[in-house]
Amino acid sequence: MKKVIAAQLVAIALAMLIAGCAAGPDFVAPAAPTVQRYTAQVLDGEAAQPEHTQRLAAGQEVPGRWWTSFGSEPLNALVAAALAANPDLQAAQAALQAARENAAAQQGLWWPDATLHVSPTRQRVADTLSSPTAAGANLYSLHTAQLNVGYSPDVFGGVRRQVEAAGAQVDVARYQGDAARLTLAANVVLAAISEAALRAQLGVTRELADLARRQLDATRAMQRAGQVGGADVAAQEAALAQVEAGVPPLEKQVALQRNLLAVLGGRMPADGPGAAVLDFDSLALAGTLPVSVPARLVEHRPDIRAAEAQLHAASAQVGVARAARLPNIALTATLGGSALDAGTLFKSGAGFWSIGADLVQPLFKGGALRHQQRAAEAAYTQASFQYRSVVLTAFQNVADALHAVDADARALRSADAAEQAARRSLGIAQRQWQLGALAYPAVLLAQQSWQQASVALIAARAARYADTVALFQALGGGWTDDLQVASAGRP
Repeated sequence: MKKVIAAQLVAIALAMLIAGCAAGPDFVAPAAPTVQRYTAQVLDGEAAQPEHTQRLAAGQEVPGRWWTSFGSEPLNALVAAALAANPDLQAAQAALQAARENAAAQQGLWWPDATLHVSPTRQRVADTLSSPTAAGANLYSLHTAQLNVGYSPDVFGGVRRQVEAAGAQVDVARYQGDAARLTLAANVVLAAISEAALRAQLGVTRELADLARRQLDATRAMQRAGQVGGADVAAQEAALAQVEAGVPPLEKQVALQRNLLAVLGGRMPADGPGAAVLDFDSLALAGTLPVSVPARLVEHRPDIRAAEAQLHAASAQVGVARAARLPNIALTATLGGSALDAGTLFKSGAGFWSIGADLVQPLFKGGALRHQQRAAEAAYTQASFQYRSVVLTAFQNVADALHAVDADARALRSADAAEQAARRSLGIAQRQWQLGALAYPAVLLAQQSWQQASVALIAARAARYADTVALFQALGGGWTDDLQVASAGRP
């Protein structure tokens, strides 16, 4: 018996010595792209706009709380509320916890498993058979307690690769949560800017409506004095109606954005966003836009990190599939006792034990294991191309945002000049019409031009803010700098 036990111990030792060999490729993270810039053209790094210059700072990292660069406390409060209560973000955090528990469960495969069986039974043997009891009774009770211990040494690293794959899935869930956090913050900021811009456009429209009403009153007074005819009055009435018709659509869009902000913050639309109304004119544009080095974008973008983790998991699954085709050793041991009386279950003479080993080498399974390995290798290839696609899209996002920021500056400068010219033209036309030196249709045309220019200026300013947000998001949003603060929902 001692020789048998010694042989088993030797087998365990040999298995542990060769357990360092793991089937499958060892994962190596893809190298970062070697490009030196994001765009084909070299941007000058400065984009002038009225009374402000925005500079592109190459090599500078995006701050963790990038939304604070807009200088708005109501905006900061909206982002904080969303990060603290958004259900999609909470779902991502729950998914991360589930992935962590699954990974911990996989680590349990490293250890022996032990099960205890207690089996009391009441039995009766046929009268034609001899009784197993000393008293010869055909009706008796049998109590059995048995401890089973099993252990499978990870000889070829199949378990190790399973644990590795589960750990990579934890990374996937974590980076997907980071991406959800970044997207949520960007969506809140964009929705808040859009609502503020719509309110500003609504203010311009109402201001123009008030102007049109005063103009109508003046036109009617001039008609009573015989200075103008009914056609001028009708034209001004039509102009007022046209301006007032633009108010309800803007009010609808403002309400829709308020509902969106409430839902992003985890609130019912009837409850509202729970923060003060954002004033469009209170927003400040960051004087410096950080643009990280292209080679570091793969480290800063959570979606790229998630794709890399998926690639890692696929690599580990190749090792799992390869290990399934190699021998597997299982060690088992049993210790127990059986007696007619539970009180004598563990007394001398009632016990039994066994110890054994099992070596399993798959020989033929209809090619299933071979095809499973090929499928795992194909999945790894698929994940590698998906990773490259995510990287290319990320660089495209940054390039698009940089071009947009550069173009927005020129568009905003032109829109500002157009609005100032239209305002001066309207004032001149009104004075000339009152002096009788200009026909009234020219005044109406000047009013329409000023309204269009004012709305276009607000839209150009909003586009500049939105593209700034897009650049922050495209660069990864600085989530690596302040992850814990962002998770806690503080601005």
